[in-house]
Amino acid sequence: MSDIRPDNLNVPNVLTVLRIIMVPLLVAVLFWQPTSQSWRFVATGIFVAAMLTDLADGYIARRYNLVTDFGKLWDPIADKALTGAAFISLSLLGELPWFFTVLILVREWGITWLRAVIAKYGIMAANRGGKLKTATQTLALVAMLAWLPGLPGPLQVLAWALMWAALILTLVTGVDYIREAIRMRARARKQDLLAD
Repeated sequence: MSDIRPDNLNVPNVLTVLRIIMVPLLVAVLFWQPTSQSWRFVATGIFVAAMLTDLADGYIARRYNLVTDFGKLWDPIADKALTGAAFISLSLLGELPWFFTVLILVREWGITWLRAVIAKYGIMAANRGGKLKTATQTLALVAMLAWLPGLPGPLQVLAWALMWAALILTLVTGVDYIREAIRMRARARKQDLLAD
């Protein structure tokens, strides 16, 4: 196995940086003309493009062995910044109640912090529930960003159904990760006791 580390200046990391740059762009476009359906579509397009860079950078990094410490640190930060900016923006516009935003962001940043703390016992990988949560959050945000409040009823019903599903999945998977962290810590302590 080669000890050569990939250079930080690679395609996945460039995509991560691009996603970070797209965060203020998304916010600026969204607030430029928040009641214009055309501008909402532009903002939604920026959000979708940014989320696609997340899929692309992870795939490319794993496929071509371009995983770097920079990517490990900044990729999740870029993800949380993008979705966080979308949630906060929708709440500032009065289109999403703050309790959705607060509960989701507290869970997201809390689990990110928990993963860092528990790393000394092992890596807590994303599970299926976490991946489903991310997909549901993304779809909910796309639906809420794309359509102005008061537009055709079925679209609003779909957007709210997705947002409620995202909230529930976010909280349920947060509890799952906390349980997994407790189990990992208990296993590690048991192994330490057996080793003594």
